[in-house]
Amino acid sequence: MSVRRVLVIDDEEDIREVARLSLELVGQYQVLTASSGRDGLDSARSHRPDAILLDVMMPDMDGPAALAELRADPSTRDIPVLFLTAKTQQAERMRLAQLGAAGILTKPFDPLKLSADVASALQW
Repeated sequence: MSVRRVLVIDDEEDIREVARLSLELVGQYQVLTASSGRDGLDSARSHRPDAILLDVMMPDMDGPAALAELRADPSTRDIPVLFLTAKTQQAERMRLAQLGAAGILTKPFDPLKLSADVASALQW
């Protein structure tokens, strides 16, 4: 089986780096990163990752707007997206779930568990 490729889209460099290291070293995934929703869309279109971890709150284009664009594009429509959010209120989680994400992961995440949480959410 080929190595799974995961795209991490988050405006915070430290979050991107911890997620990248965690997913590469613990999960053995190939990881791409993007620092904005717009850059993430470009990366998703050109690299076709197996999954996307998408920050909810970012300047310019937030996670829900980026997800809407991913779903509107035939080339990225079927890529599973997991939201990354610091908001843990049930109402917010329900709102995000209704947008069509494959799952919701809470920040801060445990770097040693992130790859297992991704695999579990995506049934890998």
